[in-house]
Amino acid sequence: MYYIYIIKCEGELLYTGITTDVERRMDEHFGRTEKCAKFTRSHKAVSLEALWSAGDRSLASKLEYRIKRLTKAQKLRLIACNDCFAELFGEENAALYRRENI
Repeated sequence: MYYIYIIKCEGELLYTGITTDVERRMDEHFGRTEKCAKFTRSHKAVSLEALWSAGDRSLASKLEYRIKRLTKAQKLRLIACNDCFAELFGEENAALYRRENI
């Protein structure tokens, strides 16, 4: 199982990534270890805002790419209300991903 996530960083910045181990990856980002993303090393991670699961790496990478292409306003809307997922990414894609509780 792969997970796609959005993290809020200092300065109200958003970071999107994928992982197979959410707990480990969050420890890396929030602990600012050498394995965290370059972005979260220079912009302190504040909170995990949203999390989706996907069946394989290809699907996870596709959603990560699509989320990264959204405007900040669209990302904030997606975080606040997963009902707009189908509107932003299409009905066919909405069936491929599951929003996880944080």
